[in-house]
Amino acid sequence: MIVLPRDRLPAQLNERHATLRNYFCDKDADAVLTSSGWKLSLNWPTGAGRHVDPKLDVGLAWWGGEIGLGDMALQRRREGRIFRSLYDTWTLHSWSEWVSRAAPAALEGLVILHIDDHRDLGEPRLFTDGEQLVDSITQVNFDLSDPNTVRDAIESGAIGMGSFMTPFLLGIPSCEVRHLCQPPKAKLTSEYKFCPVTVPDTILAPQRTRPGVRLHAVPGALGPGTYRITPSVDAWLEALPEGPILLHVDMDYFNNRYDGDSDWLSRTDILDPPIEAICAKIDEIVEALDRTGALSRIEDVAIAFSPGFFPAEFWARADTRLANGLRLVNGS
Repeated sequence: MIVLPRDRLPAQLNERHATLRNYFCDKDADAVLTSSGWKLSLNWPTGAGRHVDPKLDVGLAWWGGEIGLGDMALQRRREGRIFRSLYDTWTLHSWSEWVSRAAPAALEGLVILHIDDHRDLGEPRLFTDGEQLVDSITQVNFDLSDPNTVRDAIESGAIGMGSFMTPFLLGIPSCEVRHLCQPPKAKLTSEYKFCPVTVPDTILAPQRTRPGVRLHAVPGALGPGTYRITPSVDAWLEALPEGPILLHVDMDYFNNRYDGDSDWLSRTDILDPPIEAICAKIDEIVEALDRTGALSRIEDVAIAFSPGFFPAEFWARADTRLANGLRLVNGS
């Protein structure tokens, strides 16, 4: 149980709800005022209001296991080099498993191919403690090279869908990130250097700091410590270095109809192509990976279906198209 001083949260219910939602993101935080202060309980959301896709049951039936809404956040499975999850946060766990067995030299030339409608560079709910990172919820040390600590931080809610990239870039600052993103989120090719920062915590321990990453525009920059975001598949794979490749695919890159927004019906600038266009884009990416030689160098594939972002009605067909194209199921 987390206990906060009375003045740490707004007294007004709507303000308090918004503050807790903004801080804990993927988890629901319930606050009860007691004589000791605000007692918080954290749970994976089960209410329909947090799950905006009206056809979510179609995707969950395909995934299998008769899981409920509150179970989605922990769902993941591996087949050879392909790691699938519902929540994108588990990509960090797959990468951590790779890091735990990689030779030190491999870390120096690592390339992240990031296919996503989001950057996922928010500040995780980790505290900085010298060179160590600490889970702010459980107070347990976090170590990128120890998959168990990564798993625990995901399960506690310390790392979420919008922040899983940050601890990886901080832990492997020599990696190069190539981010493929469609309009309207990305309309031009831009290059950056990524740099570590710390930001003050706002809820659990305002006297402590949390780790973050900031992108500083450096046009034309490529190589270690750089981040290129582009809508162009050719620019995404241009002049790739010779190191190992980790491929991450958030399926909301192909269609982000909902974008986690309960008001999605009123939005006008929206990425919502039909399944035929999604399959064509998958084929385009796989062909480019194969043509450039990148496909044979991929050592791990993390695919996330992102409930409430990528329409669940497309999960099955898009997964089959992508997995068959990559030819990496069960390590083949």
